[in-house]
Amino acid sequence: MKTMRNNINRRDFLTRAGALAAGTFMLPSLAEAARQTGITLADKPVGIQLFTVFEKMNNDPKGTLEQIAKIGYKEIESAFSTRGKYYGYEPKEFKALVEGLGMTWRAHHALGAPFKLPPGRKLPTGSDGKPITIPPMKNLRDNYQELVDDAASAGLSYLVCASTPVGTTDEIKSSIEVFQKTGEAAKKAGLQFAYHNHATEFDPVDGGKTPYELVLSQTDKDLVKMELDLAWATKAKKDPVALFNEHPGRFPLWHVKDIKADLSTITAVGTGVVEFKRIFEAAQIAGLKYFFVEYDLAPGIETVETCYKNLQKILA
Repeated sequence: MKTMRNNINRRDFLTRAGALAAGTFMLPSLAEAARQTGITLADKPVGIQLFTVFEKMNNDPKGTLEQIAKIGYKEIESAFSTRGKYYGYEPKEFKALVEGLGMTWRAHHALGAPFKLPPGRKLPTGSDGKPITIPPMKNLRDNYQELVDDAASAGLSYLVCASTPVGTTDEIKSSIEVFQKTGEAAKKAGLQFAYHNHATEFDPVDGGKTPYELVLSQTDKDLVKMELDLAWATKAKKDPVALFNEHPGRFPLWHVKDIKADLSTITAVGTGVVEFKRIFEAAQIAGLKYFFVEYDLAPGIETVETCYKNLQKILA
């Protein structure tokens, strides 16, 4: 990885197509897809994962959200913050802040297990040149009911596992058990649980299947949905459309993230190799409900605006 800002991913930081049996077809544009499937851009306003503006949200959450709203983003997916809680706010307080700016808070990311830096990794530095400080964070393994309750009190639609240990068969088994319990609790609370991937979930473990395959096959498809990160899937050389066809309706959330041809460097949406137009044409097969632009630790608000403008052009 060349720089901390444009290459760090959440796992490090926190620890072409098949066909359906009934047959599917490619559509020339998202507009045409909308006419034929009932999906419209108006139904799918552009969202953003706030990890994109991690430092800005830590320094000035209200001011940063105002900038995001001004660009045109309408949906929010939150992540952890050095301020603790939800960028220093209680769930209902943060919800009120977001809605007061004309946006909707749809989902929140939580760790699957206690935070632990991968071997050899260090915390990134802030603008002051010092390593950031991570406050105690709840995790799904130990605090799934509390996290579900907080998400429900905020009126969220989704609680998402941002990252979880899947390096061994035992870790995968433990994570699947956590997912099932969280999914059941989420359903009782009136929300949906989902799992967000990185590239390593597509690496075989212990000479067997991949963590991603095991999660898909060993969890209840109604309790555990998937939030597909399009860049990390592309890095792993997995075709999102093929995944949608293999598991229709299982992918209600997407991270709209781009990656350069080196399959290592994160870049602004529309400047890399992810085939967004083709992927969005399969939105109905995937079961898409919400999507969030993400650029891990974006260098500035200008990048956030570039992602928005480029995506608008892609989906035109």
